[in-house]
Amino acid sequence: MISTSKKITIAIDGYSSSGKSTLAKEIARLLNYKYIDSGAMYRAVTLFALRNNLIENSSHRVNEEKLQKLIKEIHINFKYNSDKKRQETYLNDENVEDEIREMNVSNNVSFIGKIKFIREKMVAFQREMGKEKGIVMDGRDIGTVVFPKAELKIFMNAKAEVRARRRFIELKEKNVEVSYEEILENVKNRDLIDETRDESPLIKAHDSIELDNSNMTKQEQLDWIIGLVKERIN
Repeated sequence: MISTSKKITIAIDGYSSSGKSTLAKEIARLLNYKYIDSGAMYRAVTLFALRNNLIENSSHRVNEEKLQKLIKEIHINFKYNSDKKRQETYLNDENVEDEIREMNVSNNVSFIGKIKFIREKMVAFQREMGKEKGIVMDGRDIGTVVFPKAELKIFMNAKAEVRARRRFIELKEKNVEVSYEEILENVKNRDLIDETRDESPLIKAHDSIELDNSNMTKQEQLDWIIGLVKERIN
């Protein structure tokens, strides 16, 4: 663990399955910072919408009018599971950590994420959680919208094929039956939607540092970013 009295905000943005969450969690652990997975919040909203039949699976059309009426019923929080040594996502007091990672949610989360009133609610929640600093948050618009004044901004990327392979291995380890081709298509579709949506599109903040980790190990990535952190807290 790295000891420091100075607290900063670390914003990690980037493409789906680029390893943002894995890296962010480890940084937060080493710094004893709070970690927030913003993507899990949008996934939880997506799961809520699917459960309430607010998304047409064939067209991905969202019943925004009804979802907006039900938005007050959505409560998201995080709890640390000491047995599994991981932070888990709760939707209305139900542990949905595994369910929000399934392909049906992955195939629809970008359509939920581009809805303005959803993003406004999530951004307000995220800012409230990070107002005391000492936080690591990853997502798509953390450095551009949520915390534009973050002391350290990282933009992560990797080749689509590399990201799809990582996601495929992760799901297979969880015994989820899915093909590599299906995941690759999902990754490419999410990239396109994230880049072209009207509300908070995925873009690299002008003052963020890009990390292409296509050919890097997790330890190499961690060593690289810890060096940047030390520059800002010393």
